[in-house]
Amino acid sequence: MEMQPLSGRRKVYDRTLRLLLWLCAGITCALLVFLIGYIFVRGLPNLSWELLTTQSSYLKDTIGILPNILNTIYLVAVTLIITLPLGVGAAIYLTEYAGNRRLVSAIEFATETLTGIPSIIYGLVGMLFFCQFLPLGTSLLAGSLTLVIMTLPTIVRTTQESLKTVPASYREGALGLGSGKWHMIRTIVLPSSVDGIVTGCILAVGRIVGESAALLFTAGMGMSLNSFFSSLDNFLHSSGASLTVALYVYAKERAEFDVAFAIAAILMLLTLVINLTANQVGKRLKKQ
Repeated sequence: MEMQPLSGRRKVYDRTLRLLLWLCAGITCALLVFLIGYIFVRGLPNLSWELLTTQSSYLKDTIGILPNILNTIYLVAVTLIITLPLGVGAAIYLTEYAGNRRLVSAIEFATETLTGIPSIIYGLVGMLFFCQFLPLGTSLLAGSLTLVIMTLPTIVRTTQESLKTVPASYREGALGLGSGKWHMIRTIVLPSSVDGIVTGCILAVGRIVGESAALLFTAGMGMSLNSFFSSLDNFLHSSGASLTVALYVYAKERAEFDVAFAIAAILMLLTLVINLTANQVGKRLKKQ
């Protein structure tokens, strides 16, 4: 059956829509390139070895962001150590084990709702519960636990959706060969859904690195260097400002915009490195 040629009006309509799509894509890419370029142009010239390897001191009249870089890494590490097992485990239970579909639907609705709550609400709840009720005070541990609550719904939903994409024939084939359910999940389902788990991890890291409102209330604004090897208890219970909090302090409180743009450039580079690392780890896990 031969296809009928498009009418002149239909051709104009099709070309107009295609032009609008290309225009929208071009504007989006242009805005992204402009944003990244502007931050790098303003920030990279202000980077120095002294800025990256020292801490701020009024007595020595120096500005350094080493404590903020380390605090950000600490927050990412502690948060992921707690939230990844919880999120992946919850997703596996909801997808593979839970039999009450109403309960599963209610939990899915709750997680989707939690992903849309503003971070300032998490900060207030974290301050009231972790900092005052437990009490942990304004500390890296309180900030990490608050970030766990913030990122857990994202990891649960992305992992759950990834598990659902695994064909049922994979499960049936493994079970038909005599494999137990957990062995089937561990050797068949999880390796097939590594991409979704890595995606959830990347989204969680992005939210951790870019968070500031919740950390102002829970992790505090400490600019001193917290040593991990001195005392784990003192380290976890000490106040520490992340890079985003330091950016706010230097831009809003001290009007040091050159330092603020340098921190913004570091944040972008740090996010890029973490995302590339997560992608490489996901590819290796999938091959194994």
